[in-house]
Amino acid sequence: MSDGHRILVVVDPTADDQPAVARAATLAQALGCGIELFICHYDPYLSGERFFDSPGLQKARRDTMDAMLARLARLAEPLAAEGLDVNTEVAWDTPLHEGIVRRALTAKPTLILKDTHYHQALRRSVFSNTDWNLIRTCPVPLWLVKPRAVADRLRIVAAVDPMHEHDKPASLDHIILREGERLADATGGELHAFHSYDPMPAIAGTATAVATPISVPAEDIGKELARSHGEALGELAETYRLSADRIHLHRGPAREVLPASARELDAGLVIMGAVARGRLKRFFIGSTAEQVLDRLPCDVLVMKPDEFATPVRLEDAAARD
Repeated sequence: MSDGHRILVVVDPTADDQPAVARAATLAQALGCGIELFICHYDPYLSGERFFDSPGLQKARRDTMDAMLARLARLAEPLAAEGLDVNTEVAWDTPLHEGIVRRALTAKPTLILKDTHYHQALRRSVFSNTDWNLIRTCPVPLWLVKPRAVADRLRIVAAVDPMHEHDKPASLDHIILREGERLADATGGELHAFHSYDPMPAIAGTATAVATPISVPAEDIGKELARSHGEALGELAETYRLSADRIHLHRGPAREVLPASARELDAGLVIMGAVARGRLKRFFIGSTAEQVLDRLPCDVLVMKPDEFATPVRLEDAAARD
């Protein structure tokens, strides 16, 4: 039975495999929630943009959407047979990420799941422009599914920043850890906290500072950073009753050490935060985090602070209906 909450699953109508659907089914069983299978589609040749709209184009659009609803019905059938509460929805909207966000604003799901793209030559998942735009604009937690199997016991790594060196509000660390705790409890998994620090900027800054009368040994700087970051991470993890073997402090840039740690732990999910920077407060992932996300061997769940408001507007879809 569903508790009224739903997972919105973005279905790719061009793909044969749908890892996000399988992942959502497992989560829905664990969380006791429903599933909405959703396709967002748009074809400029059928939209009437290039030519005057006509009854023929309108019928072609209806036929296209009916075919997609039939595709979703086939995907929903085995899920419903397992006792899951499943509904289907299609939308004629563009660009894709805005159509997904508009559906989220209407349906108000607790979670969105979407497959990432896979590049065989690189042997890893590669996020598309749609993925990056969703990271920036999606108003609910966004779970990006990579094409790999996940262990029955989900190992979750919460990537936190207790020193707030990257302008991340303190509340976001708690949002990340609370969601990790919720998912671990529901799935019978285990939660780990990860944080990394890079001493090189501090060492370089001390070495080049004109006003520094005495040179501070690099080893001492590294030890002090390890102490302060370790204390901050420990205090944060203590709130969530994490044992020492589930607290991971690493030295080095996150783009290198987080993927390596995720592999070492055989993580099934890494939870990260998206932050706002700059005068316009646009949410985005910078180049370092982009490299982290693309290098991770597992699924990624992106969380936002409570005060986030998406720039996508519901009324913008009206012109395409």
